[in-house]
Amino acid sequence: MTHTDPVGAAESSHVEFKDVRKTYDGETLVVKNLNLEISRGEFLTLLGPSGSGKTTSLMMLAGFEVPTSGDIRLAGRSIAGLPPHKRDIGMVFQNYALFPHMTVAENLAFPLSVRKRPKAEVEERVARALRMVHLEKFGARRPAELSGGQQQRVALARALVFDPQLVLMDEPLGALDKQLREHMQLEIKHIHQSLGVTVVYVTHDQTEALTMSDRIAVFNHGVIQQIDLPDRLYQQPCNSFVANFIGENNRLNGIVRDLAGGTCRVELPTGESVRATAVSVDRAGQATTLSIRPERITLDRGGPGEPGAGLENRLAARVLERIYLGDHLRLRLEVAGSDDFMVKVPFADDVQAFQAGQDVSVRWAAGDCRALDPV
Repeated sequence: MTHTDPVGAAESSHVEFKDVRKTYDGETLVVKNLNLEISRGEFLTLLGPSGSGKTTSLMMLAGFEVPTSGDIRLAGRSIAGLPPHKRDIGMVFQNYALFPHMTVAENLAFPLSVRKRPKAEVEERVARALRMVHLEKFGARRPAELSGGQQQRVALARALVFDPQLVLMDEPLGALDKQLREHMQLEIKHIHQSLGVTVVYVTHDQTEALTMSDRIAVFNHGVIQQIDLPDRLYQQPCNSFVANFIGENNRLNGIVRDLAGGTCRVELPTGESVRATAVSVDRAGQATTLSIRPERITLDRGGPGEPGAGLENRLAARVLERIYLGDHLRLRLEVAGSDDFMVKVPFADDVQAFQAGQDVSVRWAAGDCRALDPV
């Protein structure tokens, strides 16, 4: 597992999971020995498929689930026996969880009222929260009178109105349509940047995670596979699961024939060889799956020839399908026996040159190709 912390994380850890395990039946561990530090003011996303342990981890932090073993610390103190309402944590859920019989303003005032805040302070904080989510004129409406996006803004404002030291978000944008979801991603990101509050965010949407996060922890089978900055996670996946789960990925299987200086030569089933960065391999004879992102590949008309400068690999290919996506073209190719090899071609290029059935060649740099664990 790769673990990259921001500078000073050790001194300012706001949330700590220490050897946390969770099982519901006494046998199967949903979360396995989770050790995780989250810095104060950080936006950390827990990303993974359904059943990977990300939501269970969030619910243990919120206090709605109890760890089977291990400890969770918030601001330096254990919160193991603390009920949810005493943890000073704001929560945003996918279903908004607004009180339907209350107005927007009353919904926002509720967390302050239960904390016995003075009336004048409640009014001031509610007004500030409405401004923050651009709903100044909606305080008197009830949730049913609002759109889905507006309801989610209210839920976000309610989670922030009492200045919690931590905000947890569980798939908060899952019920919104694509355009509104993308707009709300930026809204939440901007609010986080302006307030500096610590946010732990759960999603299965990798694009959402890449857009919003300071760091991303990728979960699978109850274990963090990799935790890293979004660009490093995408460009330098540590294993095949991360490479396949984050973004689009081409895979080619082969056998390592030799290693030198951090790179290796991999023989493909067709007998062709490519050079790659050695990540999960350390000796000749190992099986490996190569990972290459579609946008890292250069496409040439005609068959294979000498590779260009800095592009050590060149393979023969055939265009099987053209997929028009407006700003770019996706081509599905047959490469080294694989018939689902994808290449992205910017629409500014001479895209009409590439037609189904045409023989072409693909080129890429060894530094853009990673030899990972076999799939």
